[in-house]
Amino acid sequence: MTTGTGTTKTGAPWAGWVPPTETERLLHETAPAGNREAMLDALAGSRLFVLVARLHADTPGFDPPLAMQPDPATPGRMCVTVLTSGTLPPWHPDWVFEAIGLDELARRWPDGARWLGINPGTPYAVTLEAGPGRRRAWLKAHARSSGPRAGLLVTHRAGPLHGPVAHGLALGAHLSVHNGLTWNDLGAAYEGYSTDRARLRNPWGVLDRASYRETLEALLATRLVGRTHEWVLGIRRALAGRLCRTPTVPEWSAALTAALTRRQCTPSEAAEAHEALRLAVMYEDRFRADGALGADERVDTLAAFDYGRAVNVVRLALGARLCDPREAEQTVLRIGALAGQAYGSWAQFSLGYSLTRVMHFDADDPSGAKYEQSLAQHRVLMQDPNSPYRNIPWS
Repeated sequence: MTTGTGTTKTGAPWAGWVPPTETERLLHETAPAGNREAMLDALAGSRLFVLVARLHADTPGFDPPLAMQPDPATPGRMCVTVLTSGTLPPWHPDWVFEAIGLDELARRWPDGARWLGINPGTPYAVTLEAGPGRRRAWLKAHARSSGPRAGLLVTHRAGPLHGPVAHGLALGAHLSVHNGLTWNDLGAAYEGYSTDRARLRNPWGVLDRASYRETLEALLATRLVGRTHEWVLGIRRALAGRLCRTPTVPEWSAALTAALTRRQCTPSEAAEAHEALRLAVMYEDRFRADGALGADERVDTLAAFDYGRAVNVVRLALGARLCDPREAEQTVLRIGALAGQAYGSWAQFSLGYSLTRVMHFDADDPSGAKYEQSLAQHRVLMQDPNSPYRNIPWS
């Protein structure tokens, strides 16, 4: 095993560099100490990426071989190269990155290749021997690992941390925490080119730029959040405005019944609306019991769910090359402006997102696991000292 020390363009050592993510920090600590097992565990628990020409990535059935590149730390040495998420280069329309794990690297390893280069030319460069015995150790590390950890707040320290772009990206942080992805990156990959395209196809039905724009506009208009659920909350919001206080549940239910009568709704439509009221009351009460929602607080709109998902659709589209970084940034700013009109604080936004999620998945969540998951994500974002919800002003 060898490690790369690296220098800046002026020849000075990489002193003072801050690792962009936790993966690079772990590599920076474990590689110089020669702790091979800890380093492999760090790699097995991280997202690794290989560069692929987009033409190859778009060719059905074509699995491009792992490319060999010179090792900048050792003249004459050729390595199969992988990058960690914090060292990906800027976005390029014709070159994409595919996610790859240590197990897949071992399976696809090209004949005659002897070295694996990780993050070459960076302060977090590591070169690993890749003989058959070494690759067996990769498989063991993969078996020990559960992969990238979900439920964690991951920040890219070189990405936007303050200002309007960071604010807009933070609206998508619930899904980033859910998947263990960085919340503040508009770059070369989200989860990986093929995965990004697959996630756009299912569940969004996005196959091209036109369908991406159509889905995005539907999200920005909050047409996908659950119109009955949103209308039912709107009944309470309007009643609260007239009463100058939060209505009681019987008052809300009576106002809803009157509105259903005026609209001449069918029995099934009325049943759906009263079920939405029941779910909202039940989950707000649970959030209050768990200390997430104040005794006199309520959720007035579920728009957060569509805004948060819109940010992630933008990031997926950027990774899938259905938009470019400038367009993605402008869209994120637009989402941020809309969210600012709908909510008055990060807490309100986060609870709006969380309530929508648990109402939406209620029928599929008899164990309450999704509620606990949603509550945990809300707490991470509201309590972690490094959370954008603690460090970026809402307005």
